[in-house]
Amino acid sequence: MIQKKKDTIKSLAIHDKDVGSTEIQIGLLTDKISKLSEHFKNFKKDKHSTLGLTKSVNKRKKLLVYLKKKNPESYQKVITQLNIRK
Repeated sequence: MIQKKKDTIKSLAIHDKDVGSTEIQIGLLTDKISKLSEHFKNFKKDKHSTLGLTKSVNKRKKLLVYLKKKNPESYQKVITQLNIRK
Protein backbone atom coordinates (compact mmCIF):
# COMPACT_ATOMS: atom_id res chain seq x y z
CA MET A 1 0.00 0.00 0.00
CA ILE A 2 2.65 2.50 1.06
CA GLN A 3 4.96 1.45 -1.77
CA LYS A 4 2.17 1.85 -4.33
CA LYS A 5 1.48 5.34 -2.97
CA LYS A 6 5.17 6.26 -3.22
CA ASP A 7 5.32 4.92 -6.80
CA THR A 8 2.26 6.98 -7.75
CA ILE A 9 3.75 10.12 -6.24
CA LYS A 10 7.11 9.51 -7.93
CA SER A 11 5.59 8.87 -11.36
CA LEU A 12 3.35 11.98 -11.33
CA ALA A 13 5.58 14.45 -9.45
CA ILE A 14 6.39 17.73 -11.19
CA HIS A 15 9.63 18.26 -9.22
CA ASP A 16 11.65 16.37 -6.59
CA LYS A 17 9.80 17.46 -3.46
CA ASP A 18 6.32 17.53 -4.99
CA VAL A 19 3.76 15.68 -2.84
CA GLY A 20 0.53 17.64 -3.22
CA SER A 21 0.09 18.85 -6.78
CA THR A 22 -3.17 18.33 -8.63
CA GLU A 23 -1.64 15.50 -10.67
CA ILE A 24 -0.61 13.58 -7.57
CA GLN A 25 -3.98 14.12 -5.90
CA ILE A 26 -5.70 12.69 -8.99
CA GLY A 27 -3.34 9.70 -8.95
CA LEU A 28 -3.91 8.96 -5.28
CA LEU A 29 -7.68 9.27 -5.68
CA THR A 30 -7.53 6.88 -8.64
CA ASP A 31 -5.71 4.32 -6.47
CA LYS A 32 -8.33 4.75 -3.73
CA ILE A 33 -11.19 4.37 -6.23
CA SER A 34 -9.75 1.18 -7.71
CA LYS A 35 -9.20 -0.25 -4.23
CA LEU A 36 -12.79 0.51 -3.21
CA SER A 37 -14.10 -0.95 -6.47
CA GLU A 38 -12.33 -4.22 -5.71
CA HIS A 39 -13.79 -4.12 -2.19
CA PHE A 40 -17.33 -3.87 -3.58
CA LYS A 41 -16.87 -7.01 -5.67
CA ASN A 42 -16.74 -8.97 -2.41
CA PHE A 43 -19.04 -6.84 -0.23
CA LYS A 44 -21.96 -5.67 -2.34
CA LYS A 45 -24.08 -4.48 0.61
CA ASP A 46 -21.45 -2.17 2.12
CA LYS A 47 -23.37 1.10 1.91
CA HIS A 48 -21.09 3.16 4.16
CA SER A 49 -18.09 2.72 1.88
CA THR A 50 -20.27 3.59 -1.11
CA LEU A 51 -20.45 7.15 0.20
CA GLY A 52 -16.65 7.34 0.37
CA LEU A 53 -16.37 6.02 -3.18
CA THR A 54 -18.87 8.59 -4.46
CA LYS A 55 -17.03 11.43 -2.73
CA SER A 56 -13.69 10.28 -4.14
CA VAL A 57 -15.05 10.02 -7.68
CA ASN A 58 -16.60 13.49 -7.48
CA LYS A 59 -13.42 15.03 -6.05
CA ARG A 60 -11.31 13.44 -8.80
CA LYS A 61 -13.77 14.71 -11.40
CA LYS A 62 -13.47 18.28 -10.07
CA LEU A 63 -9.67 18.06 -10.01
CA LEU A 64 -9.61 16.78 -13.59
CA VAL A 65 -11.79 19.68 -14.75
CA TYR A 66 -9.47 22.11 -12.94
CA LEU A 67 -6.34 20.54 -14.42
CA LYS A 68 -7.80 20.52 -17.93
CA LYS A 69 -8.52 24.24 -17.63
CA LYS A 70 -5.16 25.21 -16.09
CA ASN A 71 -2.72 22.85 -17.82
CA PRO A 72 -4.07 20.82 -20.79
CA GLU A 73 -0.72 19.11 -21.51
CA SER A 74 -0.43 17.79 -17.96
CA TYR A 75 -4.10 16.75 -18.11
CA GLN A 76 -3.42 14.57 -21.17
CA LYS A 77 -0.33 13.08 -19.52
CA VAL A 78 -2.28 12.16 -16.37
CA ILE A 79 -5.19 10.69 -18.34
CA THR A 80 -2.94 8.42 -20.39
CA GLN A 81 -0.67 7.46 -17.49
CA LEU A 82 -3.53 6.50 -15.17
CA ASN A 83 -5.62 4.99 -17.97
CA ILE A 84 -8.71 7.04 -17.09
CA ARG A 85 -11.45 7.28 -19.69
CA LYS A 86 -12.24 10.85 -20.65
